[in-house]
Amino acid sequence: MKKNICVFCGSRPGNNPEWSEWAFQLGSQIAKNQQGLVFGGGSGGLMGQVAKGALEEHGTVIGIIPHQLQVKEGLVEHLSEVHYVKTMSERKQRMDDFSDAYIIIPGGVGTLDEFFDVWATSQTGFHQKLIILANWSGYYDGLISFLKHSVTQGLMAESHFEKIKVVNQLQEVCELIAVLKN
Repeated sequence: MKKNICVFCGSRPGNNPEWSEWAFQLGSQIAKNQQGLVFGGGSGGLMGQVAKGALEEHGTVIGIIPHQLQVKEGLVEHLSEVHYVKTMSERKQRMDDFSDAYIIIPGGVGTLDEFFDVWATSQTGFHQKLIILANWSGYYDGLISFLKHSVTQGLMAESHFEKIKVVNQLQEVCELIAVLKN
């Protein structure tokens, strides 16, 4: 059975032009691995680039988008499947239903919400899916530092970090998902 990889990322491109290039390459690699891509459906920013990369390689791409965001963000054309939902909570649940692993690349508040949701549900035993935090260009350095501070303050355990893989390069992400082939 084909494995689906969910990518959480920004609906904006961010200030680093390499991120758009890497997002496109990531989508392309997912398709080359014969894996499906699950993403937020929007056509803008890194989100649109990851989908376009997978589509260019004729990959399966599943978009899940709330109705109100479709108007704001647009929808990538030629998706394999589109699922319209009413709320962000429903979107996260549908993404989880379709996904066998998660990759978090640079993004904003929505991306952080999605990351913390899958990390917390893994930590509490609701799933054992691979979670990759792609710290491209040190984007998540401040967040990682804060989370380590939470450990020193006794509010998190170091073992929480066993549930995620923090990587810095696109190649590392690709190597981790390669083992998820069918």
